[in-house]
Amino acid sequence: MSEQHLDDFVPAPVIVLEPTVVESRIQNIYKTLVERDGDQKEYLEAVYEVLDALKPVFLKDEKYIEAFERLIEPERQIIFRVPWVDDQGKQRINRGYRVQMSSALGPYKGGLRFHPTVNLSVIKFLAFEQTFKNSLTSLMMGAGKGGSDFDPRGKSHNEVQRFCQSFMTELFKYIGPDTDVPAGDINVGAREIGFLFGQYKRLTGNFTGTLTGKDTKWGGSLIRPEATGYGCVYFALNYLKFRNLDFAGMKCLVSGSGNVAQYTAEKLLEYGATVLTVSDSSGYVLEPAGFTRKNLDDIMHLKNIVRGPLIKYLEYSSTAQFFPNEKPWGVKADLAFPSATQNEIDGDDAEKMVANGVLGVFEGANMPSTPEAILAYRKAKMMFGPAKAANAGGVAVSGLEMAQNSQRQQWAREMVDERLSTIMKDIFESSLKAARDYGLGDDIQAGANIAGFLKVADAMIEQGIV
Repeated sequence: MSEQHLDDFVPAPVIVLEPTVVESRIQNIYKTLVERDGDQKEYLEAVYEVLDALKPVFLKDEKYIEAFERLIEPERQIIFRVPWVDDQGKQRINRGYRVQMSSALGPYKGGLRFHPTVNLSVIKFLAFEQTFKNSLTSLMMGAGKGGSDFDPRGKSHNEVQRFCQSFMTELFKYIGPDTDVPAGDINVGAREIGFLFGQYKRLTGNFTGTLTGKDTKWGGSLIRPEATGYGCVYFALNYLKFRNLDFAGMKCLVSGSGNVAQYTAEKLLEYGATVLTVSDSSGYVLEPAGFTRKNLDDIMHLKNIVRGPLIKYLEYSSTAQFFPNEKPWGVKADLAFPSATQNEIDGDDAEKMVANGVLGVFEGANMPSTPEAILAYRKAKMMFGPAKAANAGGVAVSGLEMAQNSQRQQWAREMVDERLSTIMKDIFESSLKAARDYGLGDDIQAGANIAGFLKVADAMIEQGIV
């Protein structure tokens, strides 16, 4: 082997920086980001949380600072018009997005969200978080996120179909099984994925695994609807075991009432926990003695079939109490599972939970805790499962769906569930190991950021400045 080829195998020197130098470079990164994207508060919040956690990594080796500077600029940001016609024949216009954040580990992978709050900042923060989440699964997936400010609530079946077809008519140019594989997210469930997939197939003439979350009759994976909720509980189970605890008799607060909340509650009931609450944008429901399996079935019927507001649950239960325009975080409990949306727990909410003796918070939603809330958890030494780790079950099974599509197979439910459980256990253990490797004890939040980042950063460095 020539000397030139041998040089390729010489590792880059490790450059250890002084803390003041690292702080200065971190401030410069954040300053540049604010100058570019100062109006994108959700994105800035997500970046700053990770940036703070990665200080020990940057102190140890300078090359990771440069990788992070590249990582926070998405590889591609796509914004497009989505025209459609409502049932009265009136033209409507919405805005569509796809942010392709990182392809260092594989095709872009991440959900589509249809909600009035969707904007570029929200999609970028979700894509950024997705980068670390997908990395932690150890599956070959890059990261992206997309969606629209379209609100399917109150729309007819045909209106949703027309919107989805128009949305995909533009999006299909940028996606594919080896390029970008979208999935569902808030308000994008099996119905919407079906419409999107049908239009993609119509436009391309190809039946491929380009979308995940499909119906199991035509390429979907078993356990996919349950995956985020189940995965969050599996992650919490590993954390509880680490603390010599278990779910039996634990009183739990769950927010949200969509897929994540429903299947979080279902798995908690299986483990013997008591689920006290669910919520939606109109308020929360409290079952003082806990939801039964029948109660949970009623919630699923109301939200998945009737698609009605949560207050109508009172028609199903004589024991339930509804609290309009309130969040459940003041209810006395042992564990909390925020499963609704970003920033749903602020500092005041967190202080209520601390005062009520809540032992741990496990994030089923994406970034549901504000920085002030996370600070309160840390001060109280609560168990904290950050979204990029605890919420990774959904994309993990999406990755397994991609594998099944490539093989033209469908795996048994038990096989997928076992793989999901193993992935969530590995995520907890890798997060714990990374925290300890960098002298951070059992700080799972920091460990998840570090473990997720290092894999992506190393791939970026090895692939060159692209």
